[in-house]
Amino acid sequence: MIDVLVAGGGPAGLAAALHATAAGFETVVLEPRTGPVDKACGEGVMPSGVGALAALGVGPTPGRPLRGIRYLREHHHAEALFDPGPGRGIRRTDLHAALLRRAAAAGIEPVVGRVTDVEQDPEGVTAGGFRARWLIAADGLHSPVRRALGLDLPPGPRTARRFGQRRHYRTAPWSDFVEVYWSPAGEAYVTPVADDLVGVAVLSSRRQGYDDHLAGFPALRARLGGEPATAVRGAGPLRQGARTRVAGRVLLVGDAAGYVDALTGEGIALGLASARAAVACLAAGRPEAYERHWRALTRRHRLLTTALVGVAGSPAAARLLVPTAAALPGVFTAAVRALQ
Repeated sequence: MIDVLVAGGGPAGLAAALHATAAGFETVVLEPRTGPVDKACGEGVMPSGVGALAALGVGPTPGRPLRGIRYLREHHHAEALFDPGPGRGIRRTDLHAALLRRAAAAGIEPVVGRVTDVEQDPEGVTAGGFRARWLIAADGLHSPVRRALGLDLPPGPRTARRFGQRRHYRTAPWSDFVEVYWSPAGEAYVTPVADDLVGVAVLSSRRQGYDDHLAGFPALRARLGGEPATAVRGAGPLRQGARTRVAGRVLLVGDAAGYVDALTGEGIALGLASARAAVACLAAGRPEAYERHWRALTRRHRLLTTALVGVAGSPAAARLLVPTAAALPGVFTAAVRALQ
């Protein structure tokens, strides 16, 4: 019997495996895909995420430093600087490759496999052909482990189903901020990820193609010019709930633990933080404490992101958001720094 089985070899899963190995646990990572895996995400890592990567021994990474976040709508803009230290714009594939290299250096080689069924007893968990004392589920937004355990929490009847799409453009970044363009239909996020490449993600509750979404941001589209450098990748519905993060000998981390929205760009940072918290609770012999720790470390994110998604869903409120943020720069900066 191994100590920890990690379902999912993305950033949160590899971080959990690195922390578990450092804590002296015999650890195996199960991941159905090989090599660096791409994903439809905004690719901006908050300063806390940069610090978490450094603590794992990952870095410096490719990409571009990010000084802060800028909101834009029509003739208004508001911006807030990160403090302390910059964030990082980095291709998802580059981030995953860096984590895979660090994992290999620590003796962790993901095994090709998938966890779909979980059996538990007082001594351990049987899943994916392995027997382990603990299972950490880091298997993504639509977690098969969460579903198999009956932990999916259905959205409320008034919850908007929002979706994300992303592709890259071969152009020199014109800013060292993550720029968020607002429109009545949704938001577009521009993240510099290399000296000649920007990622553009669009989020909306409207089900339509990427080009149709981008047409709602004419100023941004004019800046991009040229042909896209990558294909469109999509994800959603974004909001996913979990009844609990601890179910017997199974702990949920990263997106599998529950997700509000990509609007505030904290997915990577929260995934890394939840992985560290879960392993710390196992190492302390108090796995049941992870639920409380998860709620504490995600509370600000959940409250502020839920509020912003509510604003985005109201055309009248969304129209006032950027002008209000520009008029109250201290409030906007405080909100950004609360999330970083």
